[in-house]
Amino acid sequence: MKFTLALFISLFTKVLIAQQIVQTFNLSKILDETSGLEVIDNTLITINDSGNEAALYYLNKKGEIISTRKVNDFKNNDWEDITKDDEFIYIADIGNNYDTRKNLSILKIPIDENSTDVIEEIKFNYPEQVDFKFNRKSRFDAEALISIGDDLLIFTKNRATKTTEIYKLPKTPGNFQAKKIGNINTQSIVTGADFDLKTQTLVLTSTIDFTNYYVLIINDFSINKSNNFSIDTYEIPIGKCQVESIKFINSTTFWISSEDEISTTNARLMKFKL
Repeated sequence: MKFTLALFISLFTKVLIAQQIVQTFNLSKILDETSGLEVIDNTLITINDSGNEAALYYLNKKGEIISTRKVNDFKNNDWEDITKDDEFIYIADIGNNYDTRKNLSILKIPIDENSTDVIEEIKFNYPEQVDFKFNRKSRFDAEALISIGDDLLIFTKNRATKTTEIYKLPKTPGNFQAKKIGNINTQSIVTGADFDLKTQTLVLTSTIDFTNYYVLIINDFSINKSNNFSIDTYEIPIGKCQVESIKFINSTTFWISSEDEISTTNARLMKFKL
């Protein structure tokens, strides 16, 4: 069901309201700054963001920690998202709240915890960024990462324009300039992402004012399409929160997580249904 109040007409092309939170689980206080979700072998994986322990947390479907995997020799500068392919987990150390960071990177970690392969680092910069002075209206912050084929895609959190730029990186270690391949007029600030290969559907989480959060659905997403995306927007009906991750369960149901807020007592893992 659509609604077209004037307030929302100016924000989104289509805002839908038939969605609901069907399950909510409080997370351990260890995960108060949860940021990023992935699923491997029916187990959820999350991370904490800036300044917290450099570790992957493996969860059951009730959000309970079943194991912790430390990422030795690396610092959690500002981890914001995780994604995977068939062999590796990728941790996005891409938080850049005020456009001041010069050490952005993505960590490449074997899925197999018994692997003897070393953790590799994909270092990068945005070639369009030439000014690293403190900037509250940051243009080169990011909290969203997905894997498509041989590429990693970053979706920026552009406070200045309330759009998201799409940047592409290879999955090989080294130093790179991220390649800008497009943009999406989200009319909001992107905080998380996931991609379903079978349906070619991109899903984003976003906010306008850091109070209410939304799920944005983009069908027929392609790495070869640069702009003019059609977006279906759904409000997450939980009031004030801080949603920074999303993961497909199926085409209409998703896992989302929210950091601990003043209005809540715990970070939360939720099942969101359209």
